[in-house]
Amino acid sequence: MSLASDIPSSLTPATTATVTALRRLRWLSHLLDTAITVPLPGGGRVRFGLDPIMGLLPGAGDAVAAAMALYIVFEAYRLGASGRTVVRMLANVAIDFLGGLIPVIGDIFDAAWKCNVRNVRLLEKELEQASRAVAG
Repeated sequence: MSLASDIPSSLTPATTATVTALRRLRWLSHLLDTAITVPLPGGGRVRFGLDPIMGLLPGAGDAVAAAMALYIVFEAYRLGASGRTVVRMLANVAIDFLGGLIPVIGDIFDAAWKCNVRNVRLLEKELEQASRAVAG
């Protein structure tokens, strides 16, 4: 789901707080994983965010990026995500953090893995399913 798109209609009756939190999490995941677009020779493009850039600072950069990713997981927990979803999100953060620790290759991995976008999608999918269950 793109950053500019609205909250899915299937999330009604979502509370205002949930909608606000999802928008904030989408913005943060976009900033960390896809905010910068670089055109490639031959017409392609690469999208990445601040996460791999912060990873250029050995150790500390990866720790700050992981802390920001853990905020997304905390918000998911606060919004009522299941334990299974939270564990999957934590696994994505751990993979991102550990992969990011490898010099140079880790920064390329961070740009490709996009754990924050993955985690927001996991949360949105779960909230949509919960909304359908309540509405159905």
